[in-house]
Amino acid sequence: MDAKKICRIFGTDVKTKVLNDVNLKIYEKEFVMILGPSGCGKTTLMNILGLLDTPSSGKLYINNKLTSNMAESERAVFRRKIGGFIFQQFHLINTLTALQNVELPMVLDNLETETRTQRAMRLLNLVGLKGKEHNRPSQLSGGQQQRVAIARALSNKPKILFADEPTGNLDSVSGKQVMKLIKELHDQGITVIMVTHDSTLLKYATKVIKMKDGLIEELLQRDE
Repeated sequence: MDAKKICRIFGTDVKTKVLNDVNLKIYEKEFVMILGPSGCGKTTLMNILGLLDTPSSGKLYINNKLTSNMAESERAVFRRKIGGFIFQQFHLINTLTALQNVELPMVLDNLETETRTQRAMRLLNLVGLKGKEHNRPSQLSGGQQQRVAIARALSNKPKILFADEPTGNLDSVSGKQVMKLIKELHDQGITVIMVTHDSTLLKYATKVIKMKDGLIEELLQRDE
């Protein structure tokens, strides 16, 4: 992944530059943490890297393919094939069971019912939720809901896992369990790009990007 001179400006009459000429390379199988205070641009950067948003200027290449000028339909397909997403707010559908929530991305890819159910069951078992497949989100703890979200993010076998403050709404015990699971996924070969404001989580990262006022203030390469 190669981001070149990425800028993001919000607003029309009053313009706010949230990202300012960001240059960044992320390599396969890295565990990248984007760190910084609220409003520094870290979530905006992750959203652009994950094709959830488009830059106002600059270029983003993923697998040597220029993505910053794709049509939205092409971006949506590319997003589903390349990335899995975990959010602070979980974004589970309350009327669906844990199993159905995990199956949903596979439904969008038109996988057969038996195939997607078997895969969803395996993923829920992987994240420690065997026996909770038919529980709805309201019947699960915050930590369990986040693990459902992780299973859903893995449903289309992503190469890159994007995580925006995945422990932000969790107690310390649940947060440690979620980070342990994400680290295990990284150890299995998945590239992880994670936004956080919690410096105690940096021990998990192989690369740390510290942001301030829309700029990369510091980039640290760490040994695993």
